Amino acid sequence: MTIDPRFARLRATTLDALRPPPKLRLSEWAEANVRLPSSLSATPGPMRLWPQQREILDVIGDDVTERVSILKSARVGATQAMTAALGHFVQNDPAPVIVVLPSEEDCRTFVVSNVEPVWSESPTLRNSLTQDNSRDTLLHRRYPGGSLMVLSARAPRNLRARTARVLFADEIDGFELDIRGEGDPIELAIRRTATFGNRKIVLASTPLDEESSRIARAYEQSDKRVWEIPCPGCGAFAPVVWKDIKWPDGEPDKAYWAPPCCGTVVEDREKAQLVEKGHWRATAPVVEGHAGFHLTALTSTLPTTTWPLLAQEFVAAKRGGPTTLKPWINTVAGEVWRAEGDDLGGVTFTNLQRPMSLTALPDDLAAITAGVDCQGDRLEATFVGWTPDGGTRVLDHLVVWGSPTENDTWVELDDLLQGQFQHPLGGPLRGVDATIVDSGNWADEVYAFCRPRTSRRIIASKGMSGFSRPALTWGASRKTKLAILGVDGLKLQIHHRLKGGETLLISDQLGSDYFDQLRAERLVTKYSRGQSVRQWELISGRRNEGLDCLAYAIAARSLLRCDLQARLAAQKNISASLPTRTVIRSRWLS
Repeated sequence: MTIDPRFARLRATTLDALRPPPKLRLSEWAEANVRLPSSLSATPGPMRLWPQQREILDVIGDDVTERVSILKSARVGATQAMTAALGHFVQNDPAPVIVVLPSEEDCRTFVVSNVEPVWSESPTLRNSLTQDNSRDTLLHRRYPGGSLMVLSARAPRNLRARTARVLFADEIDGFELDIRGEGDPIELAIRRTATFGNRKIVLASTPLDEESSRIARAYEQSDKRVWEIPCPGCGAFAPVVWKDIKWPDGEPDKAYWAPPCCGTVVEDREKAQLVEKGHWRATAPVVEGHAGFHLTALTSTLPTTTWPLLAQEFVAAKRGGPTTLKPWINTVAGEVWRAEGDDLGGVTFTNLQRPMSLTALPDDLAAITAGVDCQGDRLEATFVGWTPDGGTRVLDHLVVWGSPTENDTWVELDDLLQGQFQHPLGGPLRGVDATIVDSGNWADEVYAFCRPRTSRRIIASKGMSGFSRPALTWGASRKTKLAILGVDGLKLQIHHRLKGGETLLISDQLGSDYFDQLRAERLVTKYSRGQSVRQWELISGRRNEGLDCLAYAIAARSLLRCDLQARLAAQKNISASLPTRTVIRSRWLS
């Protein structure tokens, strides 16, 4: 049977007419339909998205991503992109929409300065929002198939009374944590979308403090996308981060990008071309349904965001101290602020004290290590006990008076390390199991003491800075076994454990002077040529020998190769095997 070609063409044309048109990406729709007024853009007219904005909008408009978290700096066009996304949900995918902003004033500014001008300028959107004065308000508008409500995070009652399929929450780090005891406004708003299986939650903010940043936490839970641009030198893609922006000493106006791949010098005049070739890369691709974007001014192509200008801003902000540097870190680098002065001021040391010492060991103790620090007129040593489950018990901190150049000083230390410590369950612990001695300014004397005692695990050490350095590695010297200690990480571990409590306990024989030594240093962030560096800073007027010795004693734990559980069990067996003494009471006096 032969089909007339005319009917075949008619059938194909009819099917094409019935087939739904391909779905337009949100970014394509925005550039075709959204127009920006001169009050919002230096280039008014049809919206022209930056390369970074396109994927963000496309993800907001897709059907598979439930959550979008945007960790952003200023001057990246995030508010304009959110306004375009609102237009999409009004025009193409009608749904109840809630926009949450920090305050009532922010809500009014957003509607008056962003929504209304864009809607007025864009023919496609111009008549989409109703304004029935009897039912609508400035912050509550309706449209066929949905409604738009712009709500303040300071009015939790409004959040509780509304439901929406689409939630936009901007500047969420500026929300108050708990409004009148009614809970986190972000959580309240998210709950209002729970009845919709196809909900969309978009959270965005410039970050504030590390400890309390909502947007930083949300971004960490996402697939964590970073914008990468190609290196002109080798073609490798890399994100532009502040530590890679460099400049000659005293000349921030000559700042450039030094990609980590090959160190090529990339001038700012190349930035626009490279950004156009960039792409988003998910650094946690296993996360599904939650897209996260880290959007910073470092890849913005605005005239006010050139690398030399940002470097000059940084230098000026740094000169003003934390009050000016913090806003720069938040709004330009798009990074959380890590507060300086991270110390142990909030730790109550007396709560960590327990009745124990070298002469009254805890029942669960299985091993003892020591850390020794050398000073010009003395040696200081901290003795730490270890339980099989990882518990750390600071048993004592002793001082051996005498110069490190005198043999008698080392003899006295050796006697302490060889002492027998009676275990409450029975047999003694025969000497300290492992000791680390800091060589410091007395390397020859320390090496001479440790070298013949290596078999007793008495080891000389040298501290090295760097938080990524392992707690203990070995030096290359063949003559003397030398432990290389990552002291920054060891001290950070001590701080965390003291703040956490219970796993690190202290003898009740140690007093306030020892506690002052433990909190003698604080973690600070300093900047060198535009790069942030974390380091320990000695607090003026305090001694830090106790902190150093404790770090060495903790590092010495890695030298132990025995099974602490088996050793403690052996102590219990010794206790069980000891003969019971028979006591005969005389009746002579009676």
